[in-house]
Amino acid sequence: MQRVSKLTQHLSAQAAHEATSDRVERAETAAKVFQDKSRDAYKLDGSNLFSLRGKVALVTGGSKGIGKMIASGFVANGAKVYICSRKADLCDEVAAELCKEAEEYGNGGSAVSLPGDLSSVQGVERVAKRLAELESELHILVNNAGATWGAPFEEYPDSAWQKVMDLNVRHLFNLTQKCAPLLGKAAREGDPARVVNIASVDGIRATQTAGPTAAFAYTTSKGAVVHLTKALSRAMVPYYTTVNCVAPGVFPSQMTKFMLNSEAGSEASAANNPLKRVGRTADMAGTLLYLCSPAGAYTNGVTIAVDGGGHLFGDLGFKLDYEKKK
Repeated sequence: MQRVSKLTQHLSAQAAHEATSDRVERAETAAKVFQDKSRDAYKLDGSNLFSLRGKVALVTGGSKGIGKMIASGFVANGAKVYICSRKADLCDEVAAELCKEAEEYGNGGSAVSLPGDLSSVQGVERVAKRLAELESELHILVNNAGATWGAPFEEYPDSAWQKVMDLNVRHLFNLTQKCAPLLGKAAREGDPARVVNIASVDGIRATQTAGPTAAFAYTTSKGAVVHLTKALSRAMVPYYTTVNCVAPGVFPSQMTKFMLNSEAGSEASAANNPLKRVGRTADMAGTLLYLCSPAGAYTNGVTIAVDGGGHLFGDLGFKLDYEKKK
């Protein structure tokens, strides 16, 4: 019995020694990796850390509003950006405009018109197929195309749900799915491909549900996008692609015209924000630049609110009846 006890003690001591040795070896390896600067592929100056040179991006809803802000930032920092929206003439116009801007920056960026209607499965498939004909790799996909529908609670139509949920959620998923092979081909060790979904702060806070502009389907869809981002970030692991979400506050766009086109509405939106203003192009472009450049390569599955902190104060920005101030 005593011999068995001693043998057990010996084996336990040996196992503990081996476990300790293993931990030491792993710690030494980790330290070596940390100290090996050759493993860090990017210099820490801004021109390298936030560069998109040589990257190919697709920005849906890229011809106006937030989508155009994102596309402008990408082009200025060296990316080749495909502008996708329903109106071909507007796509062409914006692509030409951004190409002129690219010449001024001199970073090798460019813009290409890629018209497409993403409100149907067939439209999504056509855009993905055309992109695959033009490019062998896609480094960045920005799912920005979206729709809204405002109506009083008592009159809110069922048709609003299908239109808004289809474009904002269902076909966001479909386009990501169809583009996954191109994204996987673009991914490199230490430099994953990127997907960024554009949601809204209305998807992470309770919003105003009274009045003629209550957007039940829109806010619900954006909440779904926030959660879908987490699911997609896991699904895209085999493609070595990160998936993140941006939740904008009030930015000048087609959807916020009803607020910002009047002086009173613009003042109210700014006054109820902690930073006393609405979003600017640099705010949105800078956030997307971080997520899609080497700087954001290790960020995955998160939602970033870009609203000056307005979401921390609930729905204050929408409670003022600014129409009475006209």
